[in-house]
Amino acid sequence: MKVVILGKGEMLANLIEGTLDAKCQIVGALRYERTVMPKLLLALRDFFKSSSDVTIIKQHKLHEIKCGSANSEDFKKEILKLNADVILVGTWHEKLKKEIIDLPVIACVNVHPSYLPKYRGPNPYLQTILHRENYSGLTFHLMNEDFDKGAILAQKKIKIYPGDTGKELKERTVFNARIMCAELMQKLGSGFVIPVEQNEKEATYYPNIKPEDMMLDFSKETAVQIHARIRAFHPWLPCYVTYKNKYFIPNPYKLKILDEEHTSKILKKHNITNPKPGDIINTNYKSRSITVMCKDGKSLKMVGTYLYGFFNKPFTMMFIKNIL
Repeated sequence: MKVVILGKGEMLANLIEGTLDAKCQIVGALRYERTVMPKLLLALRDFFKSSSDVTIIKQHKLHEIKCGSANSEDFKKEILKLNADVILVGTWHEKLKKEIIDLPVIACVNVHPSYLPKYRGPNPYLQTILHRENYSGLTFHLMNEDFDKGAILAQKKIKIYPGDTGKELKERTVFNARIMCAELMQKLGSGFVIPVEQNEKEATYYPNIKPEDMMLDFSKETAVQIHARIRAFHPWLPCYVTYKNKYFIPNPYKLKILDEEHTSKILKKHNITNPKPGDIINTNYKSRSITVMCKDGKSLKMVGTYLYGFFNKPFTMMFIKNIL
């Protein structure tokens, strides 16, 4: 079975490995970066800092498709020339046209990192942690002209652990993508796959995050919600704790929720009365720790914080020392 793979980074690398594990022939690979980066800049980046997908492509001596869009005439001609049985897509930003989706002999298959129909849309890694789910998922589905709505070919639930950030969830998901890809490709080659339509009544969709979502608002969210937001945004974007005209960036791996009793003891220690959500109630400059009051009466201790800004960062400890 001849397969063309479109994708980015670790997901693309694992789909390549999974397809090869299934003994399929990869006749072409199109990287996400080719559709968003100037050719010269991409060439320089590949030379000085090769990514996992580039390494895999070179290692297996795969044919790299050099098109600026998966909807272009050049890409269409390439697929026809390669006579692809399957187009496999993992981590992509373009909405493929119907004429492209209909090109492969067998199917055009998308890989979405959620348990569809839940969490359609970009970056479900972030959204599932942000919404404090116990499980995320991975779904292989047929592509149609609507994002993430095609019939399901295979899917699996992915456990989300209490300390997970988006980084760990993504790593666990793409690892499973290789295993599922190999199993599905073997079944597709034998014709043993029955597509199952998605239940639209269970569907949820979350759009791209906005810049204001990065700002932590302790007056609107509980300690648990703030904790989840910081972990969800890592490693793509930092969250910010505002204090006067400065911004602290918390370490997503060094967070601790302090209950009402513990919080009350801190308030008594510093003789703080009538605290408001967002108030810094405790600090430790040596560990770069700040503890902030949350709207539910609990507080969030953040160790290893640092000031935003190249010139501010070296003065983090000194600034924390003078807060209380």
